[in-house]
Amino acid sequence: MAGLTGRMSTVVKAKVSKLLDRAEDPAETLDYSYQKQVEQLQNVKKGIADVVTAKKRLQMQESSLQQSVVKLDTQARQALSSGNEELARTALERKNIAQTELQSLDTQVTELEQQQQKLTDSEQKLRAKIEAFRTKKEVIKAQYSAAEAQVRISEAATGVGEQMADVGLAMQRAVDKTENMKARADAVAELESAGTFDDLTALGSGEDDIDRQLKQLSSSSAVDEDLAKMKGEVGQGDAGAAQISSGEPQRPSESGKA
Repeated sequence: MAGLTGRMSTVVKAKVSKLLDRAEDPAETLDYSYQKQVEQLQNVKKGIADVVTAKKRLQMQESSLQQSVVKLDTQARQALSSGNEELARTALERKNIAQTELQSLDTQVTELEQQQQKLTDSEQKLRAKIEAFRTKKEVIKAQYSAAEAQVRISEAATGVGEQMADVGLAMQRAVDKTENMKARADAVAELESAGTFDDLTALGSGEDDIDRQLKQLSSSSAVDEDLAKMKGEVGQGDAGAAQISSGEPQRPSESGKA
């Protein structure tokens, strides 16, 4: 069962792949790929913008801390000048904390600048790659369009295209039907000349060839009998006429004797 399922899966995938190959338009595929690359480029630019924004925020915090360091240093000096050593100490402690945060911010800003530089380099490389792809895409689309046009022209000229093939098949079927009809007409004419249809009519009336021959023989016999009888009558008529012309009495016929 597992083998059958795997085989069915393979067949389905093959059918789907074949359908996709027929439906796929190289121009649309190239344009779609270019669009996706442009979207990736936009994402990289957005990432660079986010990094720059974060860096600017840290730099603003860094500037604020620098001002705080200067201010706390001034306050510590003023407190020490006025003899308030405790207040001066507190100000210096805050100054040290601010300086520590300032160093941390400076490290983060440096890291963001490095990240920004990497993203910028990547963006430039990706931009160049996309531009090269765009140029190549247009060349491939132009070549495909030219090849497609050439194929259509060649198919139309040679009659091997799908539509032309259908027209050719229809024409061939028409020629075949015409030839069959001509052959049928010639056969009917030949059978008619040979009297086949007359024989078929006779057969339809219930007579066969022997019946027709016997009928013809009976007809010929009847004609012969009528002819012989007529000859006899004509012969007797001639004899009577000869006796009348010679003055001899006419003898009665045998049939007239008692």
